Amino acid sequence: MKVSIELGLSSQGAPAPVPMDLEELLATRLLVQGNSGSGKSHLLRRLLEQSAPWVQQAVIDPEGDFVSLAEKYGHVVVDASRNESDLHRIASRVRQHRVSVVLDMEGLDSEQQMRAAAAFLGGLFDAERDHWYPMLVVVDEAQLFAPAAGGEVSDETRKASLGAMTNLMCRGRKRGLAGVIATQRLAKLAKNVAAEASNFLMGRTFLDIDMARAADLLGMERRQAEMFRDLMAGHFVALGPALSRRPLPVKIGSVETGARSVTPKLLPLPDAPAENMQDLIFTAAPDEDERLPPPPRRAPAPVPTENILSQLARATREAPAQAGPAAPTMSPEERQAAIDQALKEILSDPEAGFRTAAVLYQDFLVRCRIRKVAGEALSLRAFRRRLAIAHAGIDSGELEKEDSPWGEVISMAGQLPEDMQSVFLVLARAAHDGKPCPSDAGVAHAYGTRSLGRARRLLAYMEEQGAIVCRTDGRGQRIIAIPGLAWETAPGDPNAPHETVSRSEAAE
Repeated sequence: MKVSIELGLSSQGAPAPVPMDLEELLATRLLVQGNSGSGKSHLLRRLLEQSAPWVQQAVIDPEGDFVSLAEKYGHVVVDASRNESDLHRIASRVRQHRVSVVLDMEGLDSEQQMRAAAAFLGGLFDAERDHWYPMLVVVDEAQLFAPAAGGEVSDETRKASLGAMTNLMCRGRKRGLAGVIATQRLAKLAKNVAAEASNFLMGRTFLDIDMARAADLLGMERRQAEMFRDLMAGHFVALGPALSRRPLPVKIGSVETGARSVTPKLLPLPDAPAENMQDLIFTAAPDEDERLPPPPRRAPAPVPTENILSQLARATREAPAQAGPAAPTMSPEERQAAIDQALKEILSDPEAGFRTAAVLYQDFLVRCRIRKVAGEALSLRAFRRRLAIAHAGIDSGELEKEDSPWGEVISMAGQLPEDMQSVFLVLARAAHDGKPCPSDAGVAHAYGTRSLGRARRLLAYMEEQGAIVCRTDGRGQRIIAIPGLAWETAPGDPNAPHETVSRSEAAE
């Protein structure tokens, strides 16, 4: 079934409806360009309203302009101030349940917005194959998330955001994701992101570099680029398989919802003597506190689970003892044995590899309280380290040897983010023992995920950081070496299934 929506009317010749083929749009993506005030957001709103009954939508909204879609069209508003892991999981559930959403980033600074967008887009992209339903992903102000050059944000944040946008536009089609990106400045948008769009709607622009690039994208001659200066607000030039085979001027139709922001209007200034104005400014009215509502306050960002668990552990350690019989005093050896036993019980669960360290840490603290271990058994950082070591099958005897190389290996692991250290130690263990290289499924299990794509990206990142060296033999088997130690795994099939065993069995 062919589904078309009406964007507006042709402004060339006799007015005629300009349709957009939704199925073609899902396969070919869309780029919208226009200076501030050109009607770019109005165009996106028209597209979203017209297509809402037909396709699932996700809107990356840096200014909070599209939250008004929620009331009329049922979009769920997601507060981007959540932590990144929450946003990633929410995005996965969005795809699973086919819910249209608006990611509201109003009030966040540039770096926070880029991190939130990267996490959310990553969750959409990493969804399970069974949930690859068609979805329009609309990104307003795309130059913020896919900048052509570095800015004030950190390189790590810029790479994460640019990578997520590149995945959306370059690889999203096979996953059902159709990117619709809008930008004020084509020159500020990364070329590899813009180049993946096959449909274009070009609005009013004044800078020569942007006009020239818009003309190139539309296949127009450079001398025709001047027309973009003369476009009225709400008028665009359309081109692409979902729109028109030739450049077609179009006036965007009306919308049913409105943005919370409004276009400034000129108003006459009040006519009063300067003295009276000073009194009005510097003197509070008697009922001012009653009349004026309190200044709006944004809800505080959710505290990460790890921080809450650390606070609870610290509070438990510092709280005064309750009335009742005192717990028997443990010797250091008994205390360590109780901690080891609690840790072993947790690691004996084969599903422990797919639970976050924060959840496992909470379980660990409960087991320690049951055994009446006084104080904080292990800090969250120490617990993560023990998990990583246990997952790699490194026992305490190996660590205590004077000539043991594992101290150096653990120090090397410490140079990586905490959630990657388990993977590095598992690879180092296999390389030390000369065992076959873990498959993608094995790497994913060590990382605590079932996503094979994420496992492959993780290995690529670790190789970029110089932590490992990957190569492939003549049979397509993967080999991983640890630089500086002359350790190398035996060839292993990257596509082999992973045999799920408990972490405690791996450590024995």
